[in-house]
Amino acid sequence: MNMFWALLAMAWGTFSGTPATADQGNQPFQSLTNSFNTAIIQSQKDQVVIDADKPPAKIDPQPDAPVVKGIYVTAYSAGGARMTSLLDLMDNTELNSMVIDIKDDLGYITYPTENKTLQEMGKSQPFIRDIDALMKRLQKHDVYPIARVVVFKDTILAKKNPELSFRNKDGSVWANGKGDSFVNPYSKEVWDYNIEIAKEAAKLGFKEIQFDYVRFPEGFETRADALKYTKSEKSRVDIVAEFVQYARKELAPLGVRVSVDIFGYAASVPAAEGIGQDFVKISENVDVISPMVYPSHYSTGWYGVKDPDKDPYTTIKGSMKDTHKKLDPTKELKPVIRPWIQDFTASWLGSGHYIKYGKKQVEDQIRAMKDMDVDEYLLWNASNRYTPDVNYK
Repeated sequence: MNMFWALLAMAWGTFSGTPATADQGNQPFQSLTNSFNTAIIQSQKDQVVIDADKPPAKIDPQPDAPVVKGIYVTAYSAGGARMTSLLDLMDNTELNSMVIDIKDDLGYITYPTENKTLQEMGKSQPFIRDIDALMKRLQKHDVYPIARVVVFKDTILAKKNPELSFRNKDGSVWANGKGDSFVNPYSKEVWDYNIEIAKEAAKLGFKEIQFDYVRFPEGFETRADALKYTKSEKSRVDIVAEFVQYARKELAPLGVRVSVDIFGYAASVPAAEGIGQDFVKISENVDVISPMVYPSHYSTGWYGVKDPDKDPYTTIKGSMKDTHKKLDPTKELKPVIRPWIQDFTASWLGSGHYIKYGKKQVEDQIRAMKDMDVDEYLLWNASNRYTPDVNYK
């Protein structure tokens, strides 16, 4: 039956050509395309069997989505005074999207939620005091809203529910050197908790759910045997890919896209078995893939550059070349490529190994992507202070 829907979708694409965008002003056609895709997705949902080796036919739940050019926004900024200047940035440039923390790096749900399941399992830290007012504000400024949900890095869930985490031999919850704890990707309960957050975000009006930390802890392969946790016969790579597949199965019928952040170098190396990330398997099961290709995160020698941070154009161009090479064979399963790029200065690299990032460096990254036929991107700055006067075209 999946093959039937795939062929039907292909036939529709042949008949209709490229779906109309809002700029084309063809609203009836746009509505018909959306309805057609929704019907296929609804029928497909009950047929999909979660299996990392058998990705379902990919139907876009939001064919009228814009070409996204966005920024990262913390919940603190979204609920505070900085939001005014960030909206001004949207209004006065080609930027059109915000990726907003809805479940943050500690595991806090960042707004007041009345969902009993979420209250029992997690914890709310309402940096965004009035989420409905925020969504109306975003709509007023024509901002495409993306909800960032940090998945398996979750100190809050791990401490409240140790049985869902990785535990030391004495039963205490394991934490990495930075004090962060992770929860177990093998746990269906963990899957459903995060998808419940994503479903609530969709109901609030977010157009896309972006999952981050969709992996095991870094270096997990060196400590896996020393920790207590529930697991199955499936590999770490397969279980992570199947979470993404399951998430999309549950969320696509709501009309929202699913995207995943992934290490930038994942496009250039074999699957990272230790942390359970396979660039291709994850990409086959999402609408959008966002490799984090910050030049500062590449070490000496990548793409023939001594200090990648000092040559953002070459670094980004090389990473995009590898991304296409890895994903082109997936054909109709290839997702939208929307990288995270760097709008911060990596001074921690040490003298002589970094440069101050500003207008030129940001534009060099955008130019490199454009030269590699990548039109969408997201800017990362942890403090949400973005370089002024950048040409984002």
